[in-house]
Amino acid sequence: MLSVSGCRGIVGQSLTPPVAARYARAIARWAIEQRTPDSPERPSIVLARDGRLGGHAYEAIVAGSLAAAGLDVIRLGVATTPTVGVMVNHLQADAGVQITASHNPQTWNGIKTIDRTGAAPPKMQADQIIASFHAEDPADWSVDVGYMTERHDGPSIHARRAIDAIASIADIEGIRAADHTAVIDSVNASGGPAARCLLEQLGVHTHFLFDDGSGMFPHTPEPLAENLVELCESVAKDPATTIGFAQDPDADRLAIVDERGQFIGEEYTLALCTLAMQELTGQNHTVVTNLSTSRMVDDLTAAANNGKTMAVRAPVGEANVVEVMRRIDAPLAGEGNGGVIWPAVVPIRDSLGAMALVLALMTKRNQPLSTIVAEITPYAIVKRKMPIAEGLTEVAFEAAASAFPHASQDHQDGLRLDMHLDDGTQAWVHVRPSNTEPILRLIGEAHTEDTANVLLHRIEQAIENAKHS
Repeated sequence: MLSVSGCRGIVGQSLTPPVAARYARAIARWAIEQRTPDSPERPSIVLARDGRLGGHAYEAIVAGSLAAAGLDVIRLGVATTPTVGVMVNHLQADAGVQITASHNPQTWNGIKTIDRTGAAPPKMQADQIIASFHAEDPADWSVDVGYMTERHDGPSIHARRAIDAIASIADIEGIRAADHTAVIDSVNASGGPAARCLLEQLGVHTHFLFDDGSGMFPHTPEPLAENLVELCESVAKDPATTIGFAQDPDADRLAIVDERGQFIGEEYTLALCTLAMQELTGQNHTVVTNLSTSRMVDDLTAAANNGKTMAVRAPVGEANVVEVMRRIDAPLAGEGNGGVIWPAVVPIRDSLGAMALVLALMTKRNQPLSTIVAEITPYAIVKRKMPIAEGLTEVAFEAAASAFPHASQDHQDGLRLDMHLDDGTQAWVHVRPSNTEPILRLIGEAHTEDTANVLLHRIEQAIENAKHS
């Protein structure tokens, strides 16, 4: 899978050592082409891996390929994706690379690029890397081999950046005095060290689940309710615990469990951070999110803006969201998968910044998380998948549009249909091919799960009928 999200595949099958080396060389060529007259004398790149089992082999392949292409390689070892972004900025490197398959299962891995600003490259530049990958000349090697160095201070520098950001808008001593207790599930991957640094500095009593660094996922790594049973149970059994946090393997996503041990849904992460920014700064900010994210963000921004939403929608994909965020200079962005982008910390999805914002909101309100969540108008979002077959995508778009002929259409990314239902409520459905898996994603949101399921069933039936017509 080559997309705006990078290169991703099944280890030993679609993602082989030659593929990884070739993609790394494409990144190296792109990074060198992006250099400017004020760039440091020697080109450099920051490299890390998300800690999943077997990632060390691909890290070694990529490190060697980057060095052979003429880049000095600064190796962080196991570190989060946002830590790589922070360190690219901190070290004024030309780019960064993370060996990660994010939330994908144990058998997957991948290569994600970070540009010189610490963000995922915009689509045009991601397409340049892919084009370079396909057009590579096997003899295209550098005679000036780069050096390799190691650094181990990435987690502490990342945590310091998050502390400075939250201190600029919140009473940090109040957070420290609030006596919060958190349970963290880091899925035995990269998130633990940076989270530990952050929470210790915020005075949070912290208990870690699955933080042995083995890279063996103790459960399916995507931070969804069905995968976080142990976290919910651990929070619920300790009355002193105020919150539970779940990171995915590269710790760019955050799911949250309230003080009762109830999973509140990954869609709430961005909603809570939106509310935190409003209340901590006393301003209603524009928030950029993607087309598949809940209307909660629309509601929260509209409530403070005379009923008009200040949520701006972008195509799915972190790079697309960041591109729009930067174009309109929004102070917060994110996606409904638990990925919050707070550029005051780093212009990339970051679980640490999200933790800090939620803890600051709880402290300012002096309320348990469940009380804050209960004030947000709930929606039910349902996500389904269909295997992708040749020609299915266009058929699916046409079928979905015909199923809801009176809905407004957004074609930025697949097809999103926004509609007013007979009961006076609003709903939407989104049909799009995945950037990271060979599937078609069907997503629907309404005020009840039953209604969302009815909408998606209608889409599925329309697609099946179109396939056989």
